[in-house]
This record gives sequence, structure tokens and C-alpha cells, in this order.
Amino acid sequence: MALTGIQIFKLLPKTNCKECGVPTCLAFAMNLASGKAELDACPYVSDEARAQLAEASAPPIRPVVIGKGVRKAATGGETVQYRHEKTFYNPTLLATLVNSDISSADLATKLKGWNALQFERVGLNLRPELVALKDANGDAKAFAAAAKQIAETSEFNVILMTENVDVMKAGVEAAGFKRPLLYAATADNADAMGQLAKESGLPLAVKADSVEALLPLNEKLMGMGLKDLVIDPGSREPKQANLDQIAIRRAALKNSNRTIGFPTITFPCEMASNLEVETLIAAMFIAKYGGIVVLSDFAGESLFPLLLERLNIYTDPQRPMTVTEGIYEIGNPDENSPVLVTTNFALTYFIVSGEIEGSRVPAWLLIKDSEGLSVLTAWAAGKFAGDDVGMFVKKSGIMDKVKHTELIIPGYAAAIVGDIEEELPGWTVTVGPREAAHIPGFLRERNA
Repeated sequence: MALTGIQIFKLLPKTNCKECGVPTCLAFAMNLASGKAELDACPYVSDEARAQLAEASAPPIRPVVIGKGVRKAATGGETVQYRHEKTFYNPTLLATLVNSDISSADLATKLKGWNALQFERVGLNLRPELVALKDANGDAKAFAAAAKQIAETSEFNVILMTENVDVMKAGVEAAGFKRPLLYAATADNADAMGQLAKESGLPLAVKADSVEALLPLNEKLMGMGLKDLVIDPGSREPKQANLDQIAIRRAALKNSNRTIGFPTITFPCEMASNLEVETLIAAMFIAKYGGIVVLSDFAGESLFPLLLERLNIYTDPQRPMTVTEGIYEIGNPDENSPVLVTTNFALTYFIVSGEIEGSRVPAWLLIKDSEGLSVLTAWAAGKFAGDDVGMFVKKSGIMDKVKHTELIIPGYAAAIVGDIEEELPGWTVTVGPREAAHIPGFLRERNA
């Protein structure tokens, strides 16, 4: 359970040294409680207090890091039941399943195809993270060879799936350097699998037949010193699986049950007979509350909507996505190219820039900081006022790049024309389209 500012203050040295960047220890404690500061900023906190604060302030759902390299990612670490309460932190990791009896050539083909599934959205590169290698026949040599190929020849990180400890050892020897997730410890193999995870320092998945059956297994593994656990309640019917995810989340967050406070792994690939239905089930788990979702395959038409859903759900609702204020060149503009201005809301920028690019008319796009608000909202909030826009144009440096003195503003901001013209004497302010989709026709007509 999170500590209050006063509780944190009692554990601080109370020197008011200001070396943390704020004037008092109380102010620093309040910042810690609200997530606006890190404990490492205090140079004088004692080791004992640091340990107490770290334990007490740990998220109720433990964050677990899986993998190494460019696709290393964390799952878990969540602090709220519902996104609107604060935010969700670590996006659901997406994995695809492959059997260990696959040929090396076929695996190479699959990895190449899966790696190409990367999508750009609002300036972000969206892509999946994991390949789940499933033991098909107990052949430790084949399992190790496939694990090694995935780990060494692709950017994907690995889930090693077998309940056979000897097969798992072979997989760890081959791919342990990539920090794979070991799936899974069960009631039958918990001692041996737990010991392997402990010796190798790797995260371990725990599988049981129900949420209740997970508790003694988790307690046993935690008693062995294992902390990085991922849990699977074993449900493979969508309705029950959904209820289990909710129950686990509530037990960890509302009841402060640390025994169940771990990210989950879910298997839509075992709940449907085709990828389309798997995708629907996966979408449910991304919303509530799968830490890892395993599909039978990656396909663009399935993966893209899941990545978009994930992006939307795991974007902090209190912090709009933005782009940097400044001048953006679209299509190699010159001194005679038109100059447009809009806000720095990321979606606005990428839609507008895309439409300008589609018009085939080179242009200068000025992006003004509006605190991440869209045009109409920013105008209504006074973040896209005429005098501010005019002043921004002056300071942006665009006057050194063009010979003309015309500025095109969004149609929804037509009311600020007069104020801009007062701030920019001699400039012509043209009201452009209200909708971005009309920009190509507008620019082509002006350029005809």
C-alpha cells in the first residue's frame, strides 16, 4: 500500500538540505508520495529507511522485466484498478506461439515475417515483443536449438514453454542470455523449476488450475527467494478467464494481497480455433488485465488493431501525446512554399502532416506548443490565441526561410485572424480548411 507524504517524511533525515531540488524534506516527501520524485534524489536517506520505503512503496503488482535488447520490456507494476484513477504503466506484452519441432528454415521465415510487422503511429514504432517456444515432443536438443535461433537471430525475446525440467534446462543454456520467461512451474515440478529459475536468475511463470490454487504455489516459490513471478490461473474459457483476471487484480490492489500481486500471462491461442476469435479475446485481455497475451500467430490485420488498443489504453490520460514545438519541413519546401501552423497534439500533427504530404505540395508546418491540446480545444482554452501564435511565428525562424508573408491557420481557429495580423504587421493570414482531409485540395488549388 502506498505511503502518504507524512509517513514518508518520518523516514527522511529532515535536514532540509535542498540537495534534492526542493526546499524542505516535507516537500520532497510529498513529491515522493505523488510520484513526482525519486528516492535516489535524497543523498542522506539511511539504508534502513531506503529499504523500508522501497518495500512499502513497491507497486501492489510487482513489475517483472522480460528479455534483453531493444525489445526488453516490463510487465506488471500497476497501481490502479481503472485507468481513469491514475494511469496504467507497463503495456500488455504480445507474444506468438511456435512449436519446438519446427525446422530451422521455417522458423527463420517466420521470424523474418514477424519482425517486419512494425507500424508507425503518432511518431511511435508499434511492434510485438515476444516469441513463445513450446516444447512439442520432449526433445531437449530441438528445443534448445530453436530457443538459440530465436534469441540469436531475432530481436524478439523468448518465453520457454515446457513443464519438463530437463528440457527447460537445455533451453536456458541456449537462450538464458536473453532473459527468457520460464513457463511454467506447477504443483508437480515447483521445487525443481523454482530452483532452476533461482540459479539462472530468470523470471518464472506459475500455472495452476484456479486462482485459489495459485496461492500456495506462489508462497512456496516466494519462500525459495523468487520474486519475479508471472501467474497463470489456468482458465481457458473466455468468461472465466476474464473473471480470473479481474479477481487477481482486485486481490492485489484492493486487498493488498502480495501473494497474488504479480502480472499474468494469458493464452487466447488456447481459447479459440482461429486467429480472428483469438484477436477478440486478446483485445479483452489487453483491456482487463493481461500482462502477457500469447497468440497462435502474428498477422498484420490482427496485430495492428491490438497494438492500437494497447497504445490507447496505456497512454497516460493526464498527459496528452505531443510533438516538439518548431518548424517541420514536408516535401523539401523552398522559400516560396506555403507556411501552415497548428498545435502540438501528436495526432493533429501526424494527420495534418500526412495530408500535406499527400497533396504533393512542399510546405512548412509550424507546430506551436499548446500543451498537447487539439486546435479547437487549445483555442477555447487560450493556448492557441492570436497574439501567442503571432509571437511564435516571429520567434520560430520561419521568416529566414521564406520570401512571402502569408500564414495559413486551421479553419477552427478563424477567430484569431485579427490578433495574428496585429502581431505580424504586413502578413496575410489565410484561413485554411476546418478538416485535415480537405488540406490536399486546398493546397493544390492554391498551387495551380
